[in-house]
Amino acid sequence: MKFVFFLFIQLIAASLFNSCLSQQNGLASCNVNWHRQSKNSSGSMPCSGGDIGLNVWVEDGDILFYMAQSGTFDENNTMLKMGRIRIKMSPDLLSNTTFQQQLNIYDGNVIIQAKDIKVVIWVDVFKPVIHAAIQTKKAVSIKASYETWRYEDHSISESKELRSSSYKASQPFDVITYKDVVQFTNNSIVFYHRNRNDVRNIFDYTVHAEHMDSVKESMFNPIANNTFGGMMLADNMKTAGVDSGKYAGTSFRSYSLQTTKPVYQQNIAIILNTKQTTTIGKWMDDLTAIKKSYNSKENFIKTKNWWHQYWNRSYIFIGGIDSSMSINYQLFRYMLGCNAFGKYPTKFNGGLFTFDPVYVDSSYPFSPDFRLWDGGTFTAQNQRLVYYGMLKSGDYDVMKPQFNFYTRIQKNAELRSEVYWHHAGACFTEQIENFGLPNIFEYGLKRPQNFDPGLEYNAWLEYSWETVFEFCNMMLETQHYNNDDISYYIPFIESCLRFYDEHYQMLAKQRGSKVFDSSGHYVLYPTSAAETYKMTYNSTTVIVALQTVLEKLLSLPSPYLDSVKRDRFTTMLQRIPPISFSNINGHTTIAPAQTWQRIQNTESPQLYPVFPWGIYGIGKPGLDTAINTYKQDPQVIKNKSFKGWRQENIFAARLGLTDEAFALTKAKFGAGKHRFPAFFGPGYDWTPDHNWGGTAMIGLQEMLLQADDEHIYLLPAWPKDKDVSFKLHAPHNTIVAAKVKSGKVVYLNVLPASRKKDVIIMLK
Repeated sequence: MKFVFFLFIQLIAASLFNSCLSQQNGLASCNVNWHRQSKNSSGSMPCSGGDIGLNVWVEDGDILFYMAQSGTFDENNTMLKMGRIRIKMSPDLLSNTTFQQQLNIYDGNVIIQAKDIKVVIWVDVFKPVIHAAIQTKKAVSIKASYETWRYEDHSISESKELRSSSYKASQPFDVITYKDVVQFTNNSIVFYHRNRNDVRNIFDYTVHAEHMDSVKESMFNPIANNTFGGMMLADNMKTAGVDSGKYAGTSFRSYSLQTTKPVYQQNIAIILNTKQTTTIGKWMDDLTAIKKSYNSKENFIKTKNWWHQYWNRSYIFIGGIDSSMSINYQLFRYMLGCNAFGKYPTKFNGGLFTFDPVYVDSSYPFSPDFRLWDGGTFTAQNQRLVYYGMLKSGDYDVMKPQFNFYTRIQKNAELRSEVYWHHAGACFTEQIENFGLPNIFEYGLKRPQNFDPGLEYNAWLEYSWETVFEFCNMMLETQHYNNDDISYYIPFIESCLRFYDEHYQMLAKQRGSKVFDSSGHYVLYPTSAAETYKMTYNSTTVIVALQTVLEKLLSLPSPYLDSVKRDRFTTMLQRIPPISFSNINGHTTIAPAQTWQRIQNTESPQLYPVFPWGIYGIGKPGLDTAINTYKQDPQVIKNKSFKGWRQENIFAARLGLTDEAFALTKAKFGAGKHRFPAFFGPGYDWTPDHNWGGTAMIGLQEMLLQADDEHIYLLPAWPKDKDVSFKLHAPHNTIVAAKVKSGKVVYLNVLPASRKKDVIIMLK
């Protein structure tokens, strides 16, 4: 294969020109431009496509980037980096006063240039290939090195470092990150990590500790034979030996390719491959097949065009002194688009863009593989906040990795119900592993004798099962918004509902002779209102989740459900108890539950009927009750913040509280402490904090547009003195584009035009 790049350098120049013309020149203003090199990896910027993420920076004249890909889980379920690339040129042409590094989001690439050099780094959206294309005015010698810190087995002795694996804490056995294989092959460098079958792994350990051995052979196992790595190659470069060094306190070994003579142009390519294969030979065959079939020129155009259509779906541009809000909105959305085709969802705690942890928090001096709350654990309460904003941005295809994460582990969740309680339905916990069981640390190994093996012995997580309905809701909303065919997801939604139906009837039968209360409703006890109100009776979050999902399921067109299922779910809907209320300072407010045992965390589940469930909001009954809850409930007031996953800005926007919504959302979109402005956090989790960015994104969208089946509320929480133009999506295949200038709506376009009559302008 010839990775010829210089033949279409002119295409790159053209794409830069097009970027300036796109979306009223707005996207060009969102490009990130640096005019000095970075001090270290914390001064990196993202560059990605498909399911690959790079952190790119220039340091002391060297171009460096970390490589990450969706699904790189090792034996401990740590999500490992693919390695680090270093490109060094002699003479050094980048240490020049004309230095510039730009993230061009319209084309999805990074351009590094100085007086006599231009380097374009891009990732193919459709094939797992990374390119670094170099063009110079002076002949240079180029060394490209693959750097790995996993050149020997590493025993994780510090309990803090174990937080990056699914073990989370010290074990009575050694937890080892096993070394990778790196080798020179035909003037290329091949590197990979293949999970070993002859050592302890987190899947086997968890299945046994959680008493699921009897069905182990029927379970989905993402760890066995998982193999990830790649090949670095370049025309007219030869192998140049092995060296060693240290970066950010972590030792590494480097394997290099060197140009055979000084050159004016050079393309370096890295092919990645993450797959469960029966043999390493099969994995190598797949890698070679990508190499043989690849056409860089054709795929560069396809990649660029994909990004162009992505940006054409939606946008938000804010004028004046608040423009940084929309810039960071676009930059965060760029990072979400970088995992459009990932096998796994974008992780809330850094996605594909984590860097050396010592630069996030000096108390974590570990390898680049480290992040907090890691392992194969996907915390549902956090993950949902990464994905909700994709509905209004029209990025329905980008939501599929999160949906497929759940459908892939559905059977394992159903087996939990079968083994523990002998009934049907999928039981999904909070802090869930990529194979559908609770994280073993959160499950709790020091458990009382005869404690229900299906429960997490955990003060925060006990009975926290309802968050899965938020993903059911998103699945249903893609049909509501875009008329997507969601037939594939219906069995999943049905199984989640069936669990609650059968489980809470079972619990009621264990306590007494009556299954339902005196009104014929479920007795939803014990439940949990998020992680905060524990051992609840009739949790509000459970009630509104069941009610909303059932109503939306029953409202689907007739082919989705037969008459038997419709009758079953109609009966289930009738059994949902009503929401409970409280009286605070003479005001009626939403209660988090009918009763509860204790308060464990700092969430505000009493406002979940506002978001995500939309029971209360603009144009809906009981808006005053929801506003009272936001303004009067002492727990809500005490915990109000813009930090991390906190969603008070979304509550305020949905309630039409303009000043609070704008102040909190602006604070959320404030630049973080790192050089790239959308590397938020760490908040409560890690950097980049993607649920920090997600809540900011949702809040901004909700200030501009809210909708139900009948109405589109335009600018329901937008300050009249703030200029803005936007294009967002609403239910029933509706797209709304509008522009506000000097307190007036000066442009409004609604597609289809028939929906314009449903628009209610609320600019105050």
